[in-house]
Amino acid sequence: MSSKLIRGTFILTLGTIISKIIGLFYVIPFYAIIGGSEPAALYQFGYVPYTIFISIATAGVPLAVSKYIAKYNALEEYAVGRKLFKSGILLMLITGILSFLIMYIFAPFFAEMSMNKADSPYTIAEVATVIRAVSFALIIIPVMSLLRGYFQGHQSMGPSAVSQVIEQIIRIVFLLFGAFFVLKILKGSMVSAISAATFAAFIGGIASLITLLWYWRKRKHHFDELLEHDKGKMQISLISMYKEIFVYAFPFILVGIANSLYQGIDQLTYSRAISLEHLGVLNFSTHKLVIIPVSLATAFSLTLVPLITESYAVGNRHTLVRQVDQTFQVLLFITVPAAIGLSLLAEPIYTVFYEHSKFGTDVLATYAPVAILFALFSVTAAILQGINEQRFTVLSLLVGLLVKLSLNIPLMKLYETEGAVYATALGYTATILINLIVIKIFAKYPFKIIIRRTIFILLMNGVMAVVVLLVYKLLTLFLTTDSKIQSLIIVIICGGIGAVVYGYMGLRSKLADKLFGDRLQRIKSKLHIS
Repeated sequence: MSSKLIRGTFILTLGTIISKIIGLFYVIPFYAIIGGSEPAALYQFGYVPYTIFISIATAGVPLAVSKYIAKYNALEEYAVGRKLFKSGILLMLITGILSFLIMYIFAPFFAEMSMNKADSPYTIAEVATVIRAVSFALIIIPVMSLLRGYFQGHQSMGPSAVSQVIEQIIRIVFLLFGAFFVLKILKGSMVSAISAATFAAFIGGIASLITLLWYWRKRKHHFDELLEHDKGKMQISLISMYKEIFVYAFPFILVGIANSLYQGIDQLTYSRAISLEHLGVLNFSTHKLVIIPVSLATAFSLTLVPLITESYAVGNRHTLVRQVDQTFQVLLFITVPAAIGLSLLAEPIYTVFYEHSKFGTDVLATYAPVAILFALFSVTAAILQGINEQRFTVLSLLVGLLVKLSLNIPLMKLYETEGAVYATALGYTATILINLIVIKIFAKYPFKIIIRRTIFILLMNGVMAVVVLLVYKLLTLFLTTDSKIQSLIIVIICGGIGAVVYGYMGLRSKLADKLFGDRLQRIKSKLHIS
């Protein structure tokens, strides 16, 4: 990769990770303000349909637009990208307004689909109010996503990264302040507080849009200078333009809404097998924690597509295999211990973020390993995109959703909330297996090395898990998981020791060298590891 691409990738990845981290830790004060899992479930009632709508309206747009503009910029046909930008702004604005109107008008319908009046303390009208509060963000987000794609297409990643972080900060500040002000100062209802919290998505979107427009004004002269060097040999109709973008973006739309669709199935079926409070633990409390290790996979997906696309396009199979090998191994090397650690330390971690709860602990311990499947799905879908077989993403996802839909109620009746986790795991497993088969056939990818390395990584994690469990049991003789402070101490000590043990094994076995290169030699020399 060129230094410019490496720098751009680093900036965009860093922005994504910072945004994810900020989006994780707000749940601690937010949970304390709203005071329980039932209000959290109400919050999710608004956010799950919103996420689906926003993903349909925008998912894949930045990536598709950036690829399209980069393609024609390379041909010095700069006017093509500007034409797309001008027409796209209008199209995204129309798309956003239509999405907003549909979600706002049909909010009672979505609310009724998601709940059972007899089992819920909230009425359909109250849930519809929450859904309508978050729907306003749909007006802003599509235009914002087009602007991000335009900047990325010009290898300008800073505006996207900065706007992501600003959007998340402003959203969370408004969310926390709004919920606190309504509940504690105005003594308002929980529905009003949650509505204020979900409306924060609109406020964050405005802040992000203002940031992007500021960058646009600052850099417009550079884009105008490019137009002066336009060759002007290609005249592409808007229909052809949007057809190409849609074909590229559609698989990413499905990948973007996959998790929300799984959560949507839980919302549609929860009242027949589990309570609203348990749904809040599943879809809000534990999900927020489980998604942490998946942030790595998101960062991988951002960088993976152009690299594999290039290797596949020029027929460099050796490089392609090496890139896929490296990706799978690094992903498993980092995601597996994170998921296992989250499962082993489920009780103190849940206490730190929310409250001491045996039920929450049990669900988190069961749910945490599913993070590995979330990560593998994201990366295998990106590989399919890279080898131009994204059509199979649609097939594999539909098969996975069918498995989830078929097994969700039976498994919830057998295992209650944990049954929904099992159904999700089986659905994602089916999807990943199909993706791997397609990669095997079309990329002619041999799995021998990755199978051996996976077994070795699992053995290393087994050793780490034993050490962490022993330390955990020892600490609980003196500390209690009922206390947030003492739970935090347990998590820091156990997590630190686990990281040291696992890192030492990775360095000693030279696996880390093979995955991360010569830059680790400096660390090994300091630790006196040969």
